[in-house]
Order: sequence, then structure tokens, then C-alpha cells
Amino acid sequence: MARAGLTVDRVVEAAADLADEVGFENVTLSALARHFGVKDASLYSHVRNLRELRVRVALLAGGEMIDRIAEAVAGRAGKDALTAFAGAYREYALAHPGRYAATQIPVDQDLVTDSPALRRTAEITYGMLRAYGLDEPDLTDAVRLLRSTFHGYCHLESSGAFGHPRDVRASWDRAVEALHVALEHWPRA
Repeated sequence: MARAGLTVDRVVEAAADLADEVGFENVTLSALARHFGVKDASLYSHVRNLRELRVRVALLAGGEMIDRIAEAVAGRAGKDALTAFAGAYREYALAHPGRYAATQIPVDQDLVTDSPALRRTAEITYGMLRAYGLDEPDLTDAVRLLRSTFHGYCHLESSGAFGHPRDVRASWDRAVEALHVALEHWPRA
């Protein structure tokens, strides 16, 4: 029997905290059970398996991240919105490495459709990019450019892969400026 007070939300939040401490890939049901002082089997009344737990952490983290981004971009457009979006993205990724790693896992498209946080992510991201005059399929291409640039940069920075003495933040700012220029001069078909 599960310990009193153990809920799906508490289990997922604890898994997200554990991910930030030990790395998302090291989160296991056994480690989480030890955290709560229960047997592994007790967690199965709250999550079906490790995959479900990881998806729930991804959805939690995605919601947290887009909340920060939405707050940062509120009332802004164009370069100001892009800079705020990028800054909030980077800050979240660096402050919450395990949670951020969770946001990068593939999630079933049915869950994406049913997730208010993931829908909100699309709305805010596409809304910011529409200020650059982009429509489909350019919107999708621009989202992929931003995501790959932001993710690649944050991944390299968090792993210590930038060995040059130039300030990493200065390079980030220049990269965001370059993205702004690219979006302003997006190649049209």
C-alpha cells in the first residue's frame, strides 16, 4: 500500500527534482521509491512504468518552461520578444538540467494534442514568429531553427564544451542577434 499523502503530482515533482540532481537519464522508479521510503511497487499505483513517469516529468517541465517564456515575452514583439524568449529558455535549461533534458524526449502526438502546456508552447512560439511575417511552412522551419540553436547551445554550455575564454553569454547574445537577422530576412519561396 502506498504511503499516505503520495499522489501522482508528488511523485512527478519528486522525479523532476531528482532529475535536476542526478540527471534525467538516472531517474528510476527504485531511486524515487527510496526517496519516499516506500517499495517500488507502491509507485505503480501512481504511474504505470518508468516511461509514463518520464513523460509526466517532460510535460511538467515543458509547462514550467513555457510559463517562464510567456512571462518574459508578454507585451513584446520582434527582436525584443525573441531576446526575452531566448533568455528565458536558456535560464530554464541551465537552472534545471534534468527537467530540461526531459523536455527533449519524444512524446506521443496524442499527448501533445491533449497537453495544455504543449499547446501553449506552440501558440507562444508561433505568435512570436508571426511578428516576423512568417506563415506556414516557414513557421515550422523557423521553430526548428530556433529549437535546434537554443538546444544545441544550452547543451554545449551545460556540458562545458565551450572552452574558448570568450564570455559564453556574449556569444549567446550574438547568436540571438544573428537569429533575429535571419528571421527578418527569411528566404521566401
